Amino acid sequence: MSNATVSHPAADLSSQAGEFYDATAAWFATHWLQILIAAGAGIVLFLALHFVKSLGARLCARDTSHTGWGTVFGRALAKTNNFFIAMAAAQIVVSVAQFAQAPAGIVAVVHFLFTIAAVFQGAIWAREIILGAIEHRTSAADYHGETLTNAMGLIRLFVSFALFAIALVLVLGNLGVNVTGLIAGLGVGGIAIGLAAQSIFADLFAAIAIIFDRPFKRGDAITFDKSAGTVEYIGMRSTRVRGAAGEARIIGNKKLLDFEIVNNTQREYRRVIFTLGLVQTTPVEVMEKIPDMLKDIVEDHEGTFVRAGFVAFGAQSYDLELQFDAPSAAFQDMFDLRHSVGLAIIQRFNDDGIALAYPTQTGLSAEEAGMIQPKRPRKIKDSNETIAKPPSSGDRSASDQEGGV
Repeated sequence: MSNATVSHPAADLSSQAGEFYDATAAWFATHWLQILIAAGAGIVLFLALHFVKSLGARLCARDTSHTGWGTVFGRALAKTNNFFIAMAAAQIVVSVAQFAQAPAGIVAVVHFLFTIAAVFQGAIWAREIILGAIEHRTSAADYHGETLTNAMGLIRLFVSFALFAIALVLVLGNLGVNVTGLIAGLGVGGIAIGLAAQSIFADLFAAIAIIFDRPFKRGDAITFDKSAGTVEYIGMRSTRVRGAAGEARIIGNKKLLDFEIVNNTQREYRRVIFTLGLVQTTPVEVMEKIPDMLKDIVEDHEGTFVRAGFVAFGAQSYDLELQFDAPSAAFQDMFDLRHSVGLAIIQRFNDDGIALAYPTQTGLSAEEAGMIQPKRPRKIKDSNETIAKPPSSGDRSASDQEGGV
């Protein structure tokens, strides 16, 4: 058996600690002035970061809505961790003290702790700003704070998981750990979760798209596919639309965005199109005067005339088209104007002997066809009496009550 002395782990640790203490003491004794300067810089940074943290709390207090950008950034600043503040100050001290040849052990320990604190503090700041931005949009005045409120817990979980996973990978990478396997594992896990809850995520992201793109909001009258109604609620998975007949239509957010959506509330006017089929014995001279006649009728009923003219040869008619606009987006206004203008056209055509075609077969001789003469047109003010509006419920909404597009 060898007589060599076997080293004890406790003795080695005690010896290393003693050497570290002696080196540190010698360093303090030799470079005390530079160390005091470094400590002063660290104290200044420590106080400055605490001031920034308190400034965040004051920004939150000033924002009475509690959802403005002042609250968003103020809440992020208020989440500044005391451990990060301490390690940032220590890092400044060590950085300044390196000019005084600080011991390598102290520099390595402080740098390691500061890296951990800075990475995770950055993740906390990013999480608060991202979540604050989403809440700012969902709580805007035109959303009344109801949109995605129930989904915020799930969104917070996803955002926190993603940011802190990235922070963990960065810390391990700085420590020299091979993070390739960890990244691959996180990727596989994310794919598995995404496939398992694919429909949920699709509707959730569609809801977020509705928030940021704003194709409509609660209270808007919309038309999609073959349905129409007023938006009552925008949720995490679905949107509820109240139809014109009182029914509640519930549709997934993703499916809703797959359709072309017409926002009737954002209309400036509503357009009405009439196709007038004249009998094929109508003289050209009469047809030439009809567009001006239609324009006078529309303008006398306070509509906005767009155009009128010949459009097609029908199977049993000459087709003319009239386009005019109601002055507002309210469906009832368009309905009343369409009723009044339509009856005025019928009245004027009857007075002037202009016949509208209908499916029939009539045999006429050339002599009989030549005897048909249009009556002399009257002035619009003489023949266009005021047309009474039809009775209605007085509904002034912009909701499309005639179904889809």
